[in-house]
Amino acid sequence: MATLRVNRQPPRVLGLVVEVQARRRIFVPMGRVARIEPDAVVLTTASVNIKRFEQRPNELLVLGEVLDRTVTRLEDEARVHVVDAAMEQNRSRDWVITRLAVRSNTRLARRRGAISQVDWNEVDGLSVTESGQGTASLLAVLAGLRPADLATQMQEMPAKRQQEVAEALDDNRLADVLEELPDDDRVQILTGLSDERAADVLEAMNDDDAADLLRELTTDEQERLLEIMEPDEAAPVRRLMKYGDYTAGGMMTSEPVVLLPDATVAEALALVRNPDLSPALAAQVFVVRPPQATPTGRFLGTAHLQRLLREPPSSLVSGVAEQDPAALAPDTPIEAVTRHLATYNLVAVPVVDDNGRLLGAVSVDDVLDHLLPEDWRDTDNDDATIGIGDG
Repeated sequence: MATLRVNRQPPRVLGLVVEVQARRRIFVPMGRVARIEPDAVVLTTASVNIKRFEQRPNELLVLGEVLDRTVTRLEDEARVHVVDAAMEQNRSRDWVITRLAVRSNTRLARRRGAISQVDWNEVDGLSVTESGQGTASLLAVLAGLRPADLATQMQEMPAKRQQEVAEALDDNRLADVLEELPDDDRVQILTGLSDERAADVLEAMNDDDAADLLRELTTDEQERLLEIMEPDEAAPVRRLMKYGDYTAGGMMTSEPVVLLPDATVAEALALVRNPDLSPALAAQVFVVRPPQATPTGRFLGTAHLQRLLREPPSSLVSGVAEQDPAALAPDTPIEAVTRHLATYNLVAVPVVDDNGRLLGAVSVDDVLDHLLPEDWRDTDNDDATIGIGDG
């Protein structure tokens, strides 16, 4: 079982569909496969989920839907039949279908054509292609992807199709995808939207990501979009844009989990259960004096999740909050932020102003986003290859 991709990109192998007793088909994820031998598949576990397998729209049964299929070989426009497929494991440890064995058609019915090998992207007629693929059907294929994976797929699309998909996504989904795209791609998509739609998408983004994106636009474009945004949504973005890109203020989010001293542990745990929070931000609660919205009142300390789980629900967070070794100033450079996180084994650190008011928090993932090269998602294939057409 593999997942389809755009632009004839090799599909990623998700797992194996296995038939058990009473002709019941179940799904075994590739993560549970230790190795594939000529006469057996060895698993990493002795237990499997026996829930009946159900195929999703963006999934492809390789043996059932690829083998014996007639496709076009792009090199010579010849019509050929697929007789086998091979998968390789890339450097990110994902398995992908990279090569096909194809048989040439022959005019003599009793003669079999020659078999040759081609790369997956050297044939047409198998993947989600850009030609003739309606946006609605393409979205159906992409619907189950996580934002980071959808962003990767959109990078592979022509600019026109990329913009069509962006237009069709709802504001929250598009906001999540823009946060995962390189600057050039997301600027191109945002500026291709109407001003009203662009402002709505910026409002749906995390404040720090929206500020980073707006910094890539001209001053006139920035001001025009900020004026269209709701004032309470634009205000924190304007504050973040005042700081340098590679400083604590430029990387921080202005929406960490913040509570007043009289809040209980039960209230804190209810807030960090929010599925929209990143794991790094959900790992601690920042305790402040009123007002609670950033920039807050005086910062008092941090209540870490592990400590909250050990305390009675009725306890006050102010009683379990720890004073941070040294909250960061907004102009702290990224090198100092990285050392601070590593020194104190933190996943997020508070950022305060000269008066000790909490402005936001910098998390490990914020720092990684700024340290990794823009093309860090690109991976090359390794040389480990295995045929899967005969099992």
